[in-house]
Amino acid sequence: MSGGTVAVSVHYAVPRRGLPSSRSFSFWVTAALAAARRRSATELSIRLVGAREGRALNREYRGKDYATNVLSFPVDLPRGIALPLIGDLVICAPVVAREAREQDKPLRHHYAHLTIHGVLHLLGRDHESEKEAAKMEAIERRVLAGFGMDDPYSER
Repeated sequence: MSGGTVAVSVHYAVPRRGLPSSRSFSFWVTAALAAARRRSATELSIRLVGAREGRALNREYRGKDYATNVLSFPVDLPRGIALPLIGDLVICAPVVAREAREQDKPLRHHYAHLTIHGVLHLLGRDHESEKEAAKMEAIERRVLAGFGMDDPYSER
């Protein structure tokens, strides 16, 4: 990504065995930012959690009483404050593992997809309408293809 530095802080609240490295997360974040044409310095954190913490956060912030794969918490800075911080991602490791098994896809690929998806949410992208979803999915597909990963939305 030209023009801006990227700082990704990764926190493991679950055992790290079998999980992507912080370097992998940084690669995926940087690629998502480039694809979204973000050129300024950017900071974000990623926290990998277990089902209990994932469920508690989803319940508290979204009113849904189950653990979900990724939660995005965009930063809401006061007017006039310009920081490179865009927010936080929380990725629930057991949900990601279960989904990868159910969808018959490599675990690493699913982590890459959800990281890219979450970053796009932090940048204000959404999938509430078909048009928004199509734009967001096109970016995700393009970034993942750059890593040699399959289209996450294709039927297997």
